Amino acid sequence: MVVLSQPVALDNHISVIPTYTPVPVFTSQPIPVVDLTDPEAKTLIVKACEELGFFKVVNHGVRADLMTRLEQEAIRFFGLPQSLKNQAGPPEPYGYGSKRIGPNGDVGWIEYILLNANPQLSTPKTSDVFGQTPQIFREAVDEYMHELKEVSCKVLEMVTEGFGIEPRDTLSKMVRDEKSDSCLRLNHYPTAEEEAENMVKVGFGEHTDPQIISVLRSNDTAGLQICMKDGSCWVAVPPDHSSFFIIVGDALQVMTNGRFKSVKHRVLADTRRSRVSMIYFGGPPLSEKIAPLSCLVPKQEDWLYKEFTWSQYKSSAYKSKLGDYRLGLFEKQPLLTHMSNE
Repeated sequence: MVVLSQPVALDNHISVIPTYTPVPVFTSQPIPVVDLTDPEAKTLIVKACEELGFFKVVNHGVRADLMTRLEQEAIRFFGLPQSLKNQAGPPEPYGYGSKRIGPNGDVGWIEYILLNANPQLSTPKTSDVFGQTPQIFREAVDEYMHELKEVSCKVLEMVTEGFGIEPRDTLSKMVRDEKSDSCLRLNHYPTAEEEAENMVKVGFGEHTDPQIISVLRSNDTAGLQICMKDGSCWVAVPPDHSSFFIIVGDALQVMTNGRFKSVKHRVLADTRRSRVSMIYFGGPPLSEKIAPLSCLVPKQEDWLYKEFTWSQYKSSAYKSKLGDYRLGLFEKQPLLTHMSNE
């Protein structure tokens, strides 16, 4: 495991980080594990997406040394003096950020780098991130994003196979598109100070991911939790630096007409060890129309969601608070029959 040689002090322009009074968190709830080389993987993936919206994949084909190298280079960046890191921020939305998550007042015990996966859409802040680091960082980022795109597409193609959908690339073609609006987020949760008794510091507040699919990998520090579909409890996810965790996004929930649920998740800061996570968000092109797939829901009157473009949804999500239910604005309202009293 790679760790920072000394604690990192986050930019102190925000003094109040939210805390939680811990609620019962279940550690016995098993997280589904899917071996991507298993002939039954497609069936297991669909089942996991329907039941939990979250699962772990093993035998994914991404080299361990690539994952370790990117983690090392990310830690090297986060270990830079704050003045140098600030040159790559604030994020717009790409670049370096500290404590502030988005433009609407959400904060957490976190610093991060957000990078667009499309090299044609490079921004000055992105260039500033790489300007503070050796070339090996950019090379590791590029190779990692390429590999994670393949993992995302492989999983999405197994989803279509599990549903019996043709063509096989119905979902994956949106992520493979040269105009795909995918991105990579590198998160660093420094060791948190001890809080008052029975309180824990929030690293990243509860939220869902707006894209189609997220592929997460972290070091061996705990903190990630997912919420059960019925909202009854939170489940602690045991870390595993050699595997990936797949998260169903809002767009995939819409395209399956709610058959898959975008899982709510959060990260709580650890008082003993820092956490580093790397998440690839597989998104469609900005102009892509998102709606329930006609092969799953042939009649539009059975759609639970209105059609929208990814650009419209992304813009709406960017204006919302982290924990807002963003899909609510795009749900179709049931037709009501009003009886006249006249």
